[in-house]
Amino acid sequence: MSSTTTTRAEYCVIACADAWRDNGEVLASPMGLIPSIGARLAKRTFAPDLLLTDGEAMLVGLDGAAEGWLPYRRHLTMVTGGRRHVMMGASQLDRFGNQNISCIGDWQQPSRQLLGVRGAPVNTLNNPVSYWVPKHSQRVFVARVDMISGVGYDSAAAAGPSATRYHRIPRVVSDLGVLDFETPERTMRLASVHPGVTAAEVQAATGFPLTRPDEVPYTREPTASELRLIRTVIDPDGLRDREVPPA
Repeated sequence: MSSTTTTRAEYCVIACADAWRDNGEVLASPMGLIPSIGARLAKRTFAPDLLLTDGEAMLVGLDGAAEGWLPYRRHLTMVTGGRRHVMMGASQLDRFGNQNISCIGDWQQPSRQLLGVRGAPVNTLNNPVSYWVPKHSQRVFVARVDMISGVGYDSAAAAGPSATRYHRIPRVVSDLGVLDFETPERTMRLASVHPGVTAAEVQAATGFPLTRPDEVPYTREPTASELRLIRTVIDPDGLRDREVPPA
């Protein structure tokens, strides 16, 4: 499939879907439109064992119809046992993967109040958490988060073995590329750029130095079948392009 026929939003969907590749039977908890399209695409293709929910208490099938009840006790067991993979948003992310969704500025007197830490600490310490950032900028990718909501690799290591047992940040997907933490120091690495984006552009939009190879690969192309599913089955109204407009 030629890259000219694939929109930036569709590359983002593919990159989000690949976060759940080889996860097996885990609860996928995507937060946001493009992560949700990605999770549904993954289940329809290479990750058929993924469990999807309606966001409340029901397991749902590919068409969104209820297939079973997910009682709170079972949900809690999956959450605390590493059997869920969340894809969250982030107001701030630093190079170790610490995430902030609580406030901007000093906690004692913030300049902006956000969501609050909510479930981010429990999520990050108890099951894999990836992140979706629809607009990559130095306002989001910062040298140091103003408050730790989601736990990064340095913070988990400092807290000891009980914090690192299930802690893992598989990837960060943005509108510019894919990042991970596959470095000896567990700092952020540029894993791929979406076609039409350069590694220099990603670095310029990031508030700290990124580890990157000499040749940064492009995010993979969707297959013809994947594009058909995105465009005609999962998101026929093209809502994805509202979140990430065509480049």
